[in-house]
Amino acid sequence: MSDFSPSTPPTPEAEWTIPAARALYNIDRWGAGYFDVSPTGQVVARPLQNGVEVTIGDVVEEAKARGLKLPLLIRFQDILRHRIVAINEAFRASIAEFGYKGAYRGVFPIKVNQLREVVEELLDAGKPYNFGIEVGSKPELYAGMALQDQLGSLTICNGYKDPSFIKLALQGIRLGKKVIMVVEKIEEIRQIILVSRQVGVEPLIGMRARLQSKGAGKWAESGGENAKFGLSTTELMAGTELLQREGLGHCFKLLHFHIGSQVPDILTVKKAVQEAGRIYAKLHKLGFAVEYIDVGGGLGVDYDGSRSAFESSINYSLQEYTNDVVYYLEDVCNQERVPHPDIISESGRALVAHHSVLIVEVFGAIDKTPPELNFNYTDNEHRIVKELLYIRDNLNRLNKLEAYHDSLERKEDAYQMFTLGVLDLRDKAKIETLFWEIAEEVVTSFKGQAYIPEEIRQLEDSLGQQYLCNFSVFQSLLDHWALGQLFPIMPIHRLLERPTREGTLVDITCDSDGQINKFVDLRDVRDSLPLHELRPNGQGWEPYHLGFFLMGAYQDIMGDLHNLFGRVNEVHVFLDPDEPAGYYIEEVIEGNTIIEALTAVQYDENELKRQMKAQVDAAIRSDRMKPSEAYRLLDDYERGLKDYTYLNFS
Repeated sequence: MSDFSPSTPPTPEAEWTIPAARALYNIDRWGAGYFDVSPTGQVVARPLQNGVEVTIGDVVEEAKARGLKLPLLIRFQDILRHRIVAINEAFRASIAEFGYKGAYRGVFPIKVNQLREVVEELLDAGKPYNFGIEVGSKPELYAGMALQDQLGSLTICNGYKDPSFIKLALQGIRLGKKVIMVVEKIEEIRQIILVSRQVGVEPLIGMRARLQSKGAGKWAESGGENAKFGLSTTELMAGTELLQREGLGHCFKLLHFHIGSQVPDILTVKKAVQEAGRIYAKLHKLGFAVEYIDVGGGLGVDYDGSRSAFESSINYSLQEYTNDVVYYLEDVCNQERVPHPDIISESGRALVAHHSVLIVEVFGAIDKTPPELNFNYTDNEHRIVKELLYIRDNLNRLNKLEAYHDSLERKEDAYQMFTLGVLDLRDKAKIETLFWEIAEEVVTSFKGQAYIPEEIRQLEDSLGQQYLCNFSVFQSLLDHWALGQLFPIMPIHRLLERPTREGTLVDITCDSDGQINKFVDLRDVRDSLPLHELRPNGQGWEPYHLGFFLMGAYQDIMGDLHNLFGRVNEVHVFLDPDEPAGYYIEEVIEGNTIIEALTAVQYDENELKRQMKAQVDAAIRSDRMKPSEAYRLLDDYERGLKDYTYLNFS
């Protein structure tokens, strides 16, 4: 077992239970059956949504025993395999229920997570379903060509293409693969025709229709009439006529559309599928035997567990999504009396989001009233200090809201006086300390009341501690910083204890944006996260670890080198009933070292060492350092270049 078991007994309050912990963090909702809280108060993963579980704290301890430091990314590879089965079986069930005559051919858009182990795992799990990939660049196509070795394997090529991109796709066709190039602009058709005749291979062509329908939420503008990619109706007709003139109308195999990532409202999906279905039917009646409709991405993930049309949630299930795609395509095709096409979807986020969990360590907290400073008050205090002392000591018989307003006024007066130079620093510190003591009591007095004024709610948020976490928002949660995307965050242990603190999270970058102050909630976005009080030990604080969940889509690949922190340590976990713990760590991928991060921005290791040695030699010659200590410094510097970029508290 790990050391995450509570070192103190659970609180005696009868109402605090494991179900209460589940409800507080909504893990039973956003966890989607993959994550839960165990009877020992620890977060567990259930990669197959059954009784087989892995205590996340145990994985952390095993990784630490192997010499890995936090932050640590844990990939549950069995979740990837389970997601492949889930989406394919959902489409199969819908096809069977509605008597749909076409088949389902899913693809994984590898831009969502290009890590080789992720792509290989999905392709291996997808072999029984003829599952393929979607690529949007030449590097992705080069990887995809090598990874897919089955005859007839499906590759969808999106994005703008140059002749070398087109040539490689055509060579894939020659190898026996089904490589379909999706046209984003009319000029690409001419380029495809030219290169295909040079190579001597007939192309497989798709066209992306720019629908009027578009999604909602953060990525809504990636669809609709003003979308970056796709052909208008006029351009679509021009493209088909160009193919006919060149005698290649039969190469038009696929109609594509995309209404945006993370579509929260199922109504958007229904409208888009109906619109695309009509386009397909009309094309078929014009003589184009289109075989596939690619419904693109958009299948969302319920990040907050609210099951609503909020941008961080979805108001539909996987089965409802597949039912609607199949039903509305069938309905339009039956009305138009055209064949049912095979269905392709590019549901990357829904496939990989759940499998990845980031574990970070809290190493301190910033309080409004630090316990290190205790003031002794005398009869000779400043007038404002005396007034605040009176409010604090008589708060139980004062109107709480009025008392808060009075204390806020005194605090503002003190600020003005200090700015004018008529208040000293110690008195300013006393005034601020008293203000926050009063504020804490006022907030406490409102707890449990049916109505809490908005300014008291805001005051409670401002009283929250800032928990210092050893990670970088810009590396590991880029979508949170850039787009305000919410991710479930919670402690992975001590859940037999009631959290008694409200806090926000700050990272170790020297950037004011390196913080998290918006959190998932069922009813609204929370401005703080319920957390446990940090417990001191001889070296600082007992380990307190937070899990950042549903991290597998985009976050792994899009992180940047802000402050040169780089990629984090990573372990891949597989279930195995023959193992004593029921699982094993299949692979360890070490995060960036300091020199690796520096090399990425053109620093040379040998040159850095040379420059440091020159300084050390100069220090010895000038008698500023003894040779023994100077060369110890140089040894420490050179060894340190091999260290992990993140903080080390062990």
